[in-house]
Amino acid sequence: MKNIIITGTSRGIGYELTLQFAHAGHNVLAVSRKMPQSLIDNPNITCLSADLSENGGLENIKTFIETTWHKVDIVIHNAGALILKPFTEITAAEFEYIYKVNVFGVAALNRVVLPFMQKGGHVVTISSMGGVQGTVKFSGLSAYSSSKGAVITLSELLAEEYKEQGIAFNVLALGAVNTEMLQEAFPGYQAPLSPKEMADYIYNFALTGNNYFNGKVLQVSASTP
Repeated sequence: MKNIIITGTSRGIGYELTLQFAHAGHNVLAVSRKMPQSLIDNPNITCLSADLSENGGLENIKTFIETTWHKVDIVIHNAGALILKPFTEITAAEFEYIYKVNVFGVAALNRVVLPFMQKGGHVVTISSMGGVQGTVKFSGLSAYSSSKGAVITLSELLAEEYKEQGIAFNVLALGAVNTEMLQEAFPGYQAPLSPKEMADYIYNFALTGNNYFNGKVLQVSASTP
């Protein structure tokens, strides 16, 4: 039984992942601004409503770990924000918000959680194929894709910094998955994978991927988009 933190659990991949870990008997701290009742009612899930771009939510996470779990085995950074606009139409505030959620929130949660992680711990960041150098890029996603590239580099650096402690950092750069966020970026497009199917892959990777990988970016894509 492991203690697992998952962000962005109100819908899509994060929701499916949370249920899958809980049904397998693991303890899950589900972090999201909104919480479905089905997660709240599960005895293996602790729901914490928090905005990771704000310090208050991070303090609540730290307090929970200190008073209840005392250690964390796996972190899955799944929360994300997207805006679809031509570059010149994105305001500075909008650009900053995307980075607050997709980059600064990831960094801030890592700072909170790492003191409670031990050898064998695994930090998995969910990125996007759009953030991988050399892949196809799409107009209107300058803020989103560039932020997803930033967390890739952050994870690579942290893998180096924490390798002596035995804590692994890996990135899964996802292709198209049939989520609400995908519909925001590509309205009407039907992706070949469902959130449940992608959650199955991430579930197994989070539990065992650190035995094989550290500081790696794995491209998990059946199509782009």
